[in-house]
Formats: sequence, structure tokens, C-alpha cells
Amino acid sequence: MTTTTSPPRGGFGYRHPSLRLAGLLTAPMAWLVVVYLGSLAALFLTAFWTVDDFTGQLVREFTLKNFQQVFTNPAYLSAMLRTLSIALLVTLISLVLALPLSFFMARVANPRWRPLLVALVLTPLWASYLVKVYAWRSMLQPETGVLAWFLDPLGLNSPGYGYIGIVITLTYLWLPYMILPIYAGLTRLPNSMLDASADLGAKGGRTFRSVVMPLVFPSIVAGSIFTFSLSLGDYITAQIVGGKVTMLGNIVQTTYVTNLPFAAAVATIPVVIVLLYLFAVRRSGALDNL
Repeated sequence: MTTTTSPPRGGFGYRHPSLRLAGLLTAPMAWLVVVYLGSLAALFLTAFWTVDDFTGQLVREFTLKNFQQVFTNPAYLSAMLRTLSIALLVTLISLVLALPLSFFMARVANPRWRPLLVALVLTPLWASYLVKVYAWRSMLQPETGVLAWFLDPLGLNSPGYGYIGIVITLTYLWLPYMILPIYAGLTRLPNSMLDASADLGAKGGRTFRSVVMPLVFPSIVAGSIFTFSLSLGDYITAQIVGGKVTMLGNIVQTTYVTNLPFAAAVATIPVVIVLLYLFAVRRSGALDNL
């Protein structure tokens, strides 16, 4: 009767668990590189091509014509600045709303209720994107919308469809992505630091500015990446509640069939803006402690 023995740990034929895990992740990483990064590379490359006005065929010759048109045409330049301002405003409003909500969830509410509060924050994410946008369309409707019912008796007008409607809807859509990182950062905040600040005579406002904010700042940056990038690339919300207001995504939607290189050039702009933002955040070291 013969017996077989497995090779000793660290001996011939033995593979460390981390190496086996790396082998399992090889295929997904290859798929990510080929499909995702390959798509971005194709997008950037196409942005420097053009379309023959007579035949409608792609002309695969390097040119900056598309970008020159975007940055010199007042309509496209206005849409770019409008899109950037909407993304910044949505991020700022989300931060103002998320800070007190996250602080209440993490530091004030009873620990037994915190899982329920987190579930309530996550609940809107379970609903369809289109259902939520169309719900806000009905609420923003002038004269007959829900907001009009509350604002008309006060002598105020409903924001209706337009710039403000887009900001309100996008803030509602992406607010959970700002709340959750800040909440996670506040839960890791040591109580000893708050106690030490109080013992040194600091009041609540000074403690929040000098102790809480510096420690939670990386979480704020993480949340801003989500809200800013998601708002920057959105176009369906503008199409449904924006009225005549257009964003960069709407330009891509309306031009990619007839002029693919120009649509690629417009789509490249939000990608570059997000990459620059990520580079600035990385250089600042704000994400090192996440």
C-alpha cells in the first residue's frame, strides 16, 4: 500500500494563497484593461478624427478641429461651463446636507438605530434611476407640482424645469454617495480626541472645525468624487427635468450618430476634468488615510 504526501509548505509545488488569488484575478483584470481602458483609448483616439462633409465617412487623420469647435463656439462653451457649475453646485449642496445627517447618524443617534438609519439612506438607491427622475419631474411641474402646492401659498414660484430643477434632482440622486463616506469617517473618529478637545476648553464649533473636519476631510473628498463625477457625466436628468437647459452629455447624445469624432471630443472633456480632479486630490494626500 502506497501513500502520497502533499509537498511541504514552502517546498516544491506549493503556491502561497495570495499567488493563487492573484491567478484568479488575472482574467477579470485583463477584461478591465481590454474593455474599459480600451474603450477610453478608442474614445480619445476618435476625438482627433473628423468626418468628411460630403461622404459622411470617418477621416482617420489627426486634427484638433473638434476641440477647437468646442472651445470657440459660444453654445458649446456655455454648455461646458454650465455642466461644470451644476456638478460643483450639486457637490456643495450634497456636502452641506450630508455633514449634519452623517454626524447625527454616527455620533448622536443610539447605536441600535444606526443600521436602520444607514438602510434608510440606502433605500433610494434601490429604486430605478428613471423612476426617481420622473418622480421629480412631476414634483417640479409648474403650477400643479407638489412643490408648487407648498410654495404658491408662500408667494413663491416652483423652480419648474431648468437649471435649478437639474440641481435639485441630481442632489437627491447622488446624496447617499456623499453621506455614506462621511458617516464611515465619523464612525472611526476616536472619542478620546473629542474629550481632549472639550477638556482643553474648546466649544462645539471649535472642536468641529479643528478636530472633526481635518479627520473627516478624506471622507468628504471621497464623497465629492462620486457626486462630482456622476453629475458631470449625467444627461438623462437634464433631458427630463432640464427644459431647454443642455449639458455636455446631451450634446454627445444628439451628435454621436451624425458626427462621432465631435461627440467623442465632447465626451472627452468630462473625463479629462475628472482625471485632473483625481490627480489634484491624489497630490494633496487627502485620500491617504481612507
